Amino acid sequence: MVDLVGAQRPETPSGETALRVADLTVRLDGRTVLEGVTFDVRRGTTLGILGPNGAGKTVLLRALLGVIPHEGTVTWREGTKIGYVPQSLFVADVPITVREFLEIKHDIDVRGTLASVGLEPDSIMKERLGTLSGGELQRVLIAWAIADRPDVLLFDEPLSNIDLGGEDLILETLNRIEKAFGITVILVSHDVHNVIEYSDSALALNRTVVYFGPSKSLSDPALLARIYGSGTLLSKHAH
Repeated sequence: MVDLVGAQRPETPSGETALRVADLTVRLDGRTVLEGVTFDVRRGTTLGILGPNGAGKTVLLRALLGVIPHEGTVTWREGTKIGYVPQSLFVADVPITVREFLEIKHDIDVRGTLASVGLEPDSIMKERLGTLSGGELQRVLIAWAIADRPDVLLFDEPLSNIDLGGEDLILETLNRIEKAFGITVILVSHDVHNVIEYSDSALALNRTVVYFGPSKSLSDPALLARIYGSGTLLSKHAH
């Protein structure tokens, strides 16, 4: 049973690095999409990645996963197992149930994994993926990602198709998972408030690093103006 209630956070050596990125540059079709990106992530913490549209956030995740060519270095802690939740998954015509989807991964505790992301196993296991609400589907995808207990979870805009009432529930689920299992979370988000509230550190991109440091510093209007331009609002769901 994957049980978050009362779970103890595993001991993580102080300052141990899960990921180190140095001078990462990505060129696609002759165009420089990212240039000279350098940052690191400590184990058992959450890094929020933000920036304007076209800043290279999704490209950065793809480079971290090693699915696109890049210059510079991406160094994961030895033996790191990575889980990934994409920005969207088209499932309207997928004729399989939640149970069948999760059981594609062998030897996992389907009931316990669903319970760990706040879903009632008995009521949702028989549902087809295409009938789920946006929030339910996102939590099923998180369950899929954590089913085999990865060390790192990568999320690309996990709230993009979620109604406002479900966003906090998804983020609180991620926060509980991080604390219970010591998982390192790398989260791309368009919402400054969410990055401040739910991440330990922040990486602001605009094709290069505009800011890297404590997420709480994003409450500074001058810093937000550097990242997004003047007139940025610091309020939940203000894009």
